[in-house]
Amino acid sequence: MFRDMRRKNRQLSTDECIEILENEPRGVLAVLGDYDYPYTVPMSHVYVDGKIYFHGAKTGHKNDAIKKYDKVSYCVIDKGVKASDSWWYTFKSVVAFGRIKTLTDRDEKIDKLTHLGDKFFPTHEETVDEIERLLDKTEVFEITIDHLSGKLVEEK
Repeated sequence: MFRDMRRKNRQLSTDECIEILENEPRGVLAVLGDYDYPYTVPMSHVYVDGKIYFHGAKTGHKNDAIKKYDKVSYCVIDKGVKASDSWWYTFKSVVAFGRIKTLTDRDEKIDKLTHLGDKFFPTHEETVDEIERLLDKTEVFEITIDHLSGKLVEEK
């Protein structure tokens, strides 16, 4: 169903893809937006138990698109390394294709928001405070990954 990578010599292993998902803070979510135009939005994410999670507002273009069509892709790029004698950056990218849903169980939302907060806030106490303050105003989204691929992009 999913295409094979054309340049297999640059393909990342599943473990390398997961490492990027775990360590990089942001990616770009692609959904089918209004009038069937692609809509992409940068997101901060966390990778937990084989799934990708992020949070957002309860209304908006992203939410409407997710309700309409649950197939998405999510792309993450690492920081890359610049060669000292060139303009080129060598970097790794990961694309996850999957199905997205909005979490509705309160305890599950708190659990995933805790993972998100602990990734980004300096202390766990700040995570707890933010969850208590914003839980009822926040959606939590879960991507179940159907296909994962990664690629090394380097100058040759």
